Amino acid sequence: MTITFKENPVTLKGTEVKTGDKAPDFTVLANDLSEVKLSDFDGKTRLISVVPSIDTGVCDEQTRRFNEEASKLDNVEIITISVDLPFAQKRWCAAAGVDNIQVTSDHRNLDFGQKYGVVIEELRLLARSIFVVDKNGKLQYKEIVPEVTHHPDYDKAIEAAKQLA
Repeated sequence: MTITFKENPVTLKGTEVKTGDKAPDFTVLANDLSEVKLSDFDGKTRLISVVPSIDTGVCDEQTRRFNEEASKLDNVEIITISVDLPFAQKRWCAAAGVDNIQVTSDHRNLDFGQKYGVVIEELRLLARSIFVVDKNGKLQYKEIVPEVTHHPDYDKAIEAAKQLA
Protein backbone atom coordinates (compact mmCIF):
# COMPACT_ATOMS: atom_id res chain seq x y z
CA MET A 1 0.00 0.00 0.00
CA THR A 2 1.25 3.47 -0.87
CA ILE A 3 0.73 6.20 1.66
CA THR A 4 1.86 9.79 1.68
CA PHE A 5 2.78 12.39 4.28
CA LYS A 6 2.09 15.92 3.06
CA GLU A 7 1.74 14.40 -0.43
CA ASN A 8 5.23 12.82 -0.36
CA PRO A 9 5.38 9.00 -0.53
CA VAL A 10 6.61 7.24 2.62
CA THR A 11 7.56 3.65 3.38
CA LEU A 12 5.62 1.49 5.83
CA LYS A 13 7.66 -1.04 7.82
CA GLY A 14 6.43 -4.06 9.70
CA THR A 15 4.09 -6.95 9.04
CA GLU A 16 0.85 -6.16 7.25
CA VAL A 17 -2.21 -7.50 9.05
CA LYS A 18 -5.38 -8.39 7.19
CA THR A 19 -9.00 -8.49 8.29
CA GLY A 20 -9.88 -11.99 9.44
CA ASP A 21 -6.37 -12.54 10.86
CA LYS A 22 -5.79 -13.15 14.55
CA ALA A 23 -4.76 -9.72 15.83
CA PRO A 24 -1.16 -9.84 17.06
CA ASP A 25 -0.71 -9.10 20.74
CA PHE A 26 1.55 -6.11 21.40
CA THR A 27 2.99 -4.13 24.28
CA VAL A 28 2.78 -0.33 24.56
CA LEU A 29 3.21 1.99 27.54
CA ALA A 30 0.53 3.75 29.56
CA ASN A 31 1.09 7.30 30.78
CA ASP A 32 2.50 5.94 34.06
CA LEU A 33 5.04 3.78 32.12
CA SER A 34 3.20 0.54 32.93
CA GLU A 35 2.85 -1.96 30.11
CA VAL A 36 -0.46 -2.27 28.27
CA LYS A 37 -1.16 -5.25 26.02
CA LEU A 38 -3.96 -5.91 23.58
CA SER A 39 -4.64 -9.12 25.51
CA ASP A 40 -5.39 -7.05 28.64
CA PHE A 41 -8.77 -6.38 27.02
CA ASP A 42 -9.64 -9.93 25.90
CA GLY A 43 -13.37 -10.50 25.88
CA LYS A 44 -14.06 -6.93 24.73
CA THR A 45 -14.20 -5.40 21.30
CA ARG A 46 -11.16 -3.17 20.86
CA LEU A 47 -10.95 -0.11 18.63
CA ILE A 48 -7.33 0.90 18.12
CA SER A 49 -6.91 4.50 16.97
CA VAL A 50 -3.39 5.18 15.67
CA VAL A 51 -2.08 8.74 15.38
CA PRO A 52 1.36 10.03 14.35
CA SER A 53 1.59 12.63 17.17
CA ILE A 54 -1.09 13.49 19.72
CA ASP A 55 0.00 17.12 19.70
CA THR A 56 -1.01 17.95 16.11
CA GLY A 57 -4.35 19.15 14.76
CA VAL A 58 -5.80 16.06 13.09
CA CYS A 59 -4.42 13.73 15.79
CA ASP A 60 -5.91 15.97 18.47
CA GLU A 61 -9.33 15.91 16.75
CA GLN A 62 -9.18 12.15 16.17
CA THR A 63 -8.36 11.42 19.80
CA ARG A 64 -11.02 13.80 21.14
CA ARG A 65 -13.63 12.28 18.79
CA PHE A 66 -12.98 8.73 19.99
CA ASN A 67 -12.93 9.93 23.61
CA GLU A 68 -16.44 11.35 23.07
CA GLU A 69 -17.66 8.20 21.32
CA ALA A 70 -16.31 5.93 24.07
CA SER A 71 -19.06 6.92 26.49
CA LYS A 72 -21.68 5.79 23.94
CA LEU A 73 -20.17 2.34 23.34
CA ASP A 74 -20.78 -0.67 25.56
CA ASN A 75 -18.13 -3.37 25.91
CA VAL A 76 -15.74 -1.55 23.56
CA GLU A 77 -12.28 -0.52 24.71
CA ILE A 78 -10.72 2.34 22.74
CA ILE A 79 -6.94 2.47 22.70
CA THR A 80 -5.08 5.36 21.08
CA ILE A 81 -1.47 4.69 20.15
CA SER A 82 1.26 7.14 19.08
CA VAL A 83 5.02 7.31 19.51
CA ASP A 84 4.82 10.39 21.72
CA LEU A 85 6.47 10.03 25.10
CA PRO A 86 4.06 8.92 27.86
CA PHE A 87 4.80 12.12 29.82
CA ALA A 88 3.70 14.30 26.90
CA GLN A 89 0.60 12.16 26.41
CA LYS A 90 -0.30 12.52 30.07
CA ARG A 91 -0.02 16.33 29.90
CA TRP A 92 -2.05 16.44 26.66
CA CYS A 93 -4.81 14.19 28.08
CA ALA A 94 -5.07 16.33 31.22
CA ALA A 95 -5.28 19.55 29.20
CA ALA A 96 -7.79 18.07 26.73
CA GLY A 97 -9.94 16.34 29.34
CA VAL A 98 -9.47 12.99 27.63
CA ASP A 99 -10.28 10.28 30.17
CA ASN A 100 -12.64 7.76 28.50
CA ILE A 101 -9.95 6.00 26.45
CA GLN A 102 -6.48 4.53 26.94
CA VAL A 103 -3.82 6.77 25.37
CA THR A 104 -0.62 4.76 24.99
CA SER A 105 2.90 5.10 23.63
CA ASP A 106 4.76 2.84 21.20
CA HIS A 107 7.95 4.92 21.49
CA ARG A 108 10.01 2.29 23.33
CA ASN A 109 10.44 -0.31 20.61
CA LEU A 110 7.63 0.21 18.07
CA ASP A 111 6.16 -3.19 19.02
CA PHE A 112 2.66 -2.28 17.88
CA GLY A 113 3.82 -0.45 14.75
CA GLN A 114 6.02 -3.35 13.60
CA LYS A 115 3.36 -6.02 14.26
CA TYR A 116 0.65 -4.05 12.43
CA GLY A 117 2.81 -2.72 9.59
CA VAL A 118 2.30 0.99 10.26
CA VAL A 119 5.79 2.32 11.08
CA ILE A 120 6.68 5.19 8.75
CA GLU A 121 10.34 4.42 8.11
CA GLU A 122 11.37 7.94 7.13
CA LEU A 123 9.81 9.63 10.18
CA ARG A 124 9.75 6.95 12.92
CA LEU A 125 6.07 7.77 13.40
CA LEU A 126 3.01 5.57 13.06
CA ALA A 127 0.72 5.91 10.06
CA ARG A 128 -2.77 7.19 10.84
CA SER A 129 -4.94 4.09 11.01
CA ILE A 130 -7.83 2.36 12.75
CA PHE A 131 -8.10 -1.31 13.68
CA VAL A 132 -11.12 -3.02 15.24
CA VAL A 133 -10.53 -6.34 16.97
CA ASP A 134 -13.45 -8.52 18.05
CA LYS A 135 -13.95 -10.22 21.44
CA ASN A 136 -12.26 -13.36 20.09
CA GLY A 137 -9.12 -11.54 19.00
CA LYS A 138 -9.77 -11.40 15.25
CA LEU A 139 -9.12 -8.27 13.25
CA GLN A 140 -12.49 -7.31 11.78
CA TYR A 141 -11.88 -3.77 10.48
CA LYS A 142 -8.81 -1.96 9.20
CA GLU A 143 -8.22 1.46 7.70
CA ILE A 144 -4.80 2.89 6.93
CA VAL A 145 -5.40 6.47 5.85
CA PRO A 146 -3.67 7.01 2.47
CA GLU A 147 -2.59 10.60 3.29
CA VAL A 148 -1.31 10.75 6.86
CA THR A 149 -2.51 14.33 7.36
CA HIS A 150 -6.15 13.40 6.57
CA HIS A 151 -8.86 12.10 8.90
CA PRO A 152 -9.93 8.46 9.05
CA ASP A 153 -13.54 7.42 8.39
CA TYR A 154 -14.79 7.79 11.97
CA ASP A 155 -18.33 6.65 11.23
CA LYS A 156 -17.27 3.39 9.57
CA ALA A 157 -14.88 2.53 12.40
CA ILE A 158 -17.44 3.30 15.10
CA GLU A 159 -20.12 1.31 13.27
CA ALA A 160 -17.75 -1.66 12.96
CA ALA A 161 -17.06 -1.54 16.72
CA LYS A 162 -20.79 -1.22 17.55
CA GLN A 163 -21.68 -4.26 15.45
CA LEU A 164 -19.09 -6.36 17.28
CA ALA A 165 -19.83 -5.16 20.83
